[in-house]
Amino acid sequence: MSSSRPSSSDESFASLATSADAIGEDVSALMSDLFLRHRLRIVEDLWEAVLQQECGQELVDLLNQLRRMCSPEGQATTFTESDVLQVVENLDLNEAIRAARAFALYFQLINIVEQHYEQRDQQLQYRMAREGQVEEVPKPSSPSSYATEEEAGRPEADFLERSLHEAASRREIGTFHWLFPRLKQLNVPPQQIQRLIQQLDVSLVFTAHPTEIVRHTIRDKQRRIAKILRQLDSVEDSLKAIGLSSSWETESLRDQLTEEIRLWWRTDELHQFKPTVLDEVDHALHYFREVIFEAIPHLYTRLEQAVHQSFPRMEMPSRNFCQFGSWVGADRDGNPSVTPQVTWQTACYQRRIVLERYVQSVQCLTDLLSLSLHWSDVLPDLLESLEQDQQRMPDVYDRLSIRFRQEPYRLKLAYIQKRLENTLDRNHILYSGDGLQQEMPEFDEATLYRSGEDFLAELRLIQSNLAATGLSCRDLEHLICQVEIFGFCLAHLDIRQESPRHSETMNEIVEYLQVLPKAYNDMSEAERCEWLTRELQTRRPLIPTEMPFSERTRETISTFRMVRKLQQEFGLEICRTYIISMSHDVSDLLEVLLFAKEAGLYDPVTGLGTIQVVPLFETVEDLQKAPGIMKQVFAQPFYKALIAGGFDAIDKGTALQEVMLGYSDSNKDSGFLSSNWEIHKAQQALQRIADEHGVALRIFHGRGGSVGRGGGPAYEAILAQPGHSVNGRIKITEQGEVLASKYSLPELALYNLETVTTAVIQGSLLQNKFDEIAPWQQIMEELAARSRTHYRQLIYEQADFIDFFHQVTPIEEISQLQISSRPARRGGKKDLASLRAIPWVFSWTQSRFLLPSWYGVGTALNVFLDEAPEKHMQLLRHFYYKWPFFKMAISRVEMTLSKVDLQIAGHYVQELTQAEDRERFAPVFEQIRQEYFLTRELVLKITGHNRLLDGDPELQRSVQLRNGTIVPLGFLQVSLLKRLRQHKTLAASGVVRSRYSKGELLRGALLTINGIAAGMRNTG
Repeated sequence: MSSSRPSSSDESFASLATSADAIGEDVSALMSDLFLRHRLRIVEDLWEAVLQQECGQELVDLLNQLRRMCSPEGQATTFTESDVLQVVENLDLNEAIRAARAFALYFQLINIVEQHYEQRDQQLQYRMAREGQVEEVPKPSSPSSYATEEEAGRPEADFLERSLHEAASRREIGTFHWLFPRLKQLNVPPQQIQRLIQQLDVSLVFTAHPTEIVRHTIRDKQRRIAKILRQLDSVEDSLKAIGLSSSWETESLRDQLTEEIRLWWRTDELHQFKPTVLDEVDHALHYFREVIFEAIPHLYTRLEQAVHQSFPRMEMPSRNFCQFGSWVGADRDGNPSVTPQVTWQTACYQRRIVLERYVQSVQCLTDLLSLSLHWSDVLPDLLESLEQDQQRMPDVYDRLSIRFRQEPYRLKLAYIQKRLENTLDRNHILYSGDGLQQEMPEFDEATLYRSGEDFLAELRLIQSNLAATGLSCRDLEHLICQVEIFGFCLAHLDIRQESPRHSETMNEIVEYLQVLPKAYNDMSEAERCEWLTRELQTRRPLIPTEMPFSERTRETISTFRMVRKLQQEFGLEICRTYIISMSHDVSDLLEVLLFAKEAGLYDPVTGLGTIQVVPLFETVEDLQKAPGIMKQVFAQPFYKALIAGGFDAIDKGTALQEVMLGYSDSNKDSGFLSSNWEIHKAQQALQRIADEHGVALRIFHGRGGSVGRGGGPAYEAILAQPGHSVNGRIKITEQGEVLASKYSLPELALYNLETVTTAVIQGSLLQNKFDEIAPWQQIMEELAARSRTHYRQLIYEQADFIDFFHQVTPIEEISQLQISSRPARRGGKKDLASLRAIPWVFSWTQSRFLLPSWYGVGTALNVFLDEAPEKHMQLLRHFYYKWPFFKMAISRVEMTLSKVDLQIAGHYVQELTQAEDRERFAPVFEQIRQEYFLTRELVLKITGHNRLLDGDPELQRSVQLRNGTIVPLGFLQVSLLKRLRQHKTLAASGVVRSRYSKGELLRGALLTINGIAAGMRNTG
């Protein structure tokens, strides 16, 4: 992904012009592309102007020189590396830091413009879809030479294929107004659609996984710049209408942009301290405050309009068909900072956020609903409600009764606002206290709300009164929708803890009580399950109230007690999910259920429970064991009762089990292709087991932002799920930088939510049958096995690989970024097994290898092709065009390969390798290099593309846009890493000749990490 920077602004957009020309006769796309070019030119000119003002022309000349000296092609050797090195190595530390900061600022500005462009484009496409400017579903194309008659005759298969292959270039695909006319044209039975949307269940879970490298302060500045760009759009559109190109307003807005960029330049990009868990909570909730809270009601409106245009009589799902969860403040897997008290404070903080927004909305409604009794009637129930309110809150009546004596809606809203404010006051007291120990503060229950349902009932009272007099209020409908979705919780909290913690806790309890003939940890799996099952069915408590245990054990037990306390205070919806990471056996689930019973979360007599036990299967071995584990637990009557809603409901078909599948650790364990195939197979097998036992299954996908951790466009990923494993239900993690890319702007957030929901509906109603073709599965099994073998030979069996990884990537420096409250490693060890998947992927991304996302794929494909070159290549191409899973996998690899730059990666190897290790590291790099070129060659042959990403011009343009700048930033990073490591070596020997301190050098290196992360639009 390396390229030189052209010598002028116009030339820097030459590749964009080429892309625009390639669009051909699509005028709207061409105009959109020209708009993007115009915006990029403005921002680049302002960037250079600010740098010139702040640092002088010398820095601007240096940046342009560095960009000109690098290759425009990437992966080539056309530039003279020594020339670039000479310039970079001659920079003093301050110059290098300024250059790194300037490049980082450039990428951040480009990202803002692209997001702004994407939002504008999505708004345009949505308007076009609303106006009916969409194509008819084509008749099925002529059958492929590889397709069966059955395949060729299925219009829904042709429709799915078209969706997958055109989604990159046509933004209306994946929207409600695109989907429902197609479903009607395909004659999908309305009853089938009705059943599906009635059970629609989309859950997006925000996590605090440390892949968000940008400071909260910087995000605020980015939002202000995006706002100014929107204002500039509006002004320029108005000027075009009257034939003008500029005015004092446009110049004023450009001046504002310049001012914002200058302020940004003088702001530190690095986090000033290690964030606390509550800092992370604040960061995640920021997206709810700024975007999601207002955007989410529009999602329901879009769905309602689209459904009723095609199916006027169809009933709509509940408004909360799309909900949000959060791990932030609740995920304690490997993070000792997440305590029961922190989880309590998180829940209180979430309630505060949502209550404050409700107060604002009620104030707006008070201004709006000025209806007078002189001109509008009200129903008796509202007048009766006002009389009751007068008795309960006489202070409000005394203060406002005269002012609002003829305006009943305003008086009612005044009472509502007072109740909300009282609820906020009580919440503040709870936040400041001890969640487990404190007594609940005394408040008059009649003067506040204990739940969102109570608040909702009063809003519906107003709504029904308005409706009875022929009126409606959009703002009121909007607020009701928000309350139905967010309640008083805002987001559901998922508790997560690793399985060894539970077994250690159980072992200590059992040892103290002396209830078993041997230690719990010495028991076999069968013995554990037998004892746990027996213990689960007793009424006798196991854990004493006073806990004479270690701090870790007390904390584990207190977590369950805190969940009980949360449910009592906030309602069951605040926290019903307990995720067990690294689930290996049935006993892992039973241990958690026993702890839940001890905390009052599960009643063995009725079989009722207020918590879901959710296993997280992460490694390949555990993914393969998952179906057997779930088969065993489903066979237990008490467990079946738990997930069905009690023993009385065990045969009513209400059983629902959530199972989480982890992409990160399975990828780190076995490589990209093997990981994705094992997850795909696990879903198929889990669905079969669930069907056999009459259990509905909800798969929870633990996806990260990068391809190496399951990332990539969610629409295609959902359509690639096997069979009927979706069935209207899905749960997905949203992590790190993904939050910023998807939820920073309202239209982007709406588009993301709409495409995810569309994919769930589409994938559930138009299931592909290719996953069930046994010969295809066998071929995929062989490809995955070969890929896994080749991957593990390098990662786990190559003796020099670990040393290679630590020297040629910035892993140690990344570990010192203050971006997470959670440690980078489990247990603090420096081996590969203890390293978390995020810093693993982050390091390879920085050094431009991106190894976890593609290594092993080329060899697997090549061995298969060697068996019958022409026949097997035709088959692989057929897979690519017909099989959503294979299409998704190859597309992800292609996207990753487009970001790999082995020329820069080789520079990391050459410059950062210690002299004595160069000889033994050379074969490692050569092995990686050969695999890259092999993989790229075969991916291009399978896709039929001449260049990587030819099938996705927008993404290709985005990658090319960064080429001219990211390469010199890589050179700067290597130079600063080398200086930092030399300083450490000299310091260890007692001789330091550097004129810079270790802290100064580390700061410079970390700034380059920020910049490259922004340029790659990926971290971990």
